[in-house]
Amino acid sequence: MSAPDRGELLRAPLFHTPRNPFAEQRALECHWDGGLLIRDGRVAACGDYQTVRAAHPEAATTNWRGGFLLPGLVDTHVHFPQVRVLGCLGRSLLDWLDQCALPEEARMADESYARGIACEFVRALASHGTTTALAFGAHFLPATAALFEAAQASGLRVISGLVVSDRGLHPELHQTPEQAHRASAELIGRFHGRGRLHYAVTPRFALSTSEGMLEVCQSLLREHPGLRVQTHLNENPAEIAEVARLFPWASDYLAVYERFGLIGPRAVMAHNVHPSEAELERLAASRATIAHCPCSNAALGSGLFPMRRHLQAGVRFALGTDVGGGTGFGILKEALHAYLFQRTVPEGLSLDPAQLLYLATRAGAEALGLDAETGDFQPGKAADLVYLRPPAGSPLAGVMAQAEDPEQALAALLTLAGQESVAEVRVEGSVVYRSAA
Repeated sequence: MSAPDRGELLRAPLFHTPRNPFAEQRALECHWDGGLLIRDGRVAACGDYQTVRAAHPEAATTNWRGGFLLPGLVDTHVHFPQVRVLGCLGRSLLDWLDQCALPEEARMADESYARGIACEFVRALASHGTTTALAFGAHFLPATAALFEAAQASGLRVISGLVVSDRGLHPELHQTPEQAHRASAELIGRFHGRGRLHYAVTPRFALSTSEGMLEVCQSLLREHPGLRVQTHLNENPAEIAEVARLFPWASDYLAVYERFGLIGPRAVMAHNVHPSEAELERLAASRATIAHCPCSNAALGSGLFPMRRHLQAGVRFALGTDVGGGTGFGILKEALHAYLFQRTVPEGLSLDPAQLLYLATRAGAEALGLDAETGDFQPGKAADLVYLRPPAGSPLAGVMAQAEDPEQALAALLTLAGQESVAEVRVEGSVVYRSAA
């Protein structure tokens, strides 16, 4: 009989948002001398170090002062096959897809190549502090399986699925509805609910899916309870106009997905930069979530996210990197750019550190139906965390050396902390990344 786990007590300043700061005051919890007790991979206690220590004197303390603890970051929109097209600037969405993204996605037909990209992808997520990701898979079954296998080996939480399309793309990326159903069902059987993996039905966007393909997506949801849905919505004016041409019966873009039962509490729609008021109203009623990707919206010239309109309508949203239309894997960078763009747009919001941290963590967990498992440090949840330690001599280290207010310190982390500051990342208490520095 094995000895009981007495636990590990991590001592460091820590921040988390166990409540929604857009709806409640004092949602941010900060402990300048914090204690996070981990036992059997779960959070056993969280609070002031001395208080936690007194209640659990048997736990071994790991002294992480000099760094900072945040909940594991959550990326609600990222494309696994696009790692190597990061940095293709100067194009709008449809040109970028045709000239940059789709040729690279076609290379995923080579299973060996796809396996290498899958390993690069999960390493990039972990090294940026992302512990949970909703990721577009590939258009090919073996490549999508390679992503699931790499994610399982890494220990990360990954939700993904075969990307299904039957028109409007490069022909080598098309499937028939029958092929898409058969391949998706095989992947669901192999990976959905296996460890930390879940499956998302993934029509690329209405532009590339016929009514027959959308019916396949609807059928998969009916046949396999518990699946998520991910796709794109209202990203670019040219895209929206083409969707209206292809689906003349639809009152708007969202109506296409609604007809086929693809909108609901476990659906994540990327972007929604150009919504109508009617769409916002229906999104709120459905409890679907928008993946807000500020860096991608700017890099592709898609527009600026109308955050105030979403909040006023009651539409949920979280953050996504949209690699490779975005500019990298950093969810903290997306939070910073969400702040910057909202400072400049008409009717923008002045976001505070608590709201930014929430969008980078708990909001994403809520979007994915995982908020009972991850997203903050409430006792009983999985010990998913990122330990940030500013490099010696860096501007961030200098700012932190004289920071006296916890919210000021959190604001500095959101502004300055990048991959170089990620010292260790854990999922359910197990290390999934540790910096060599």
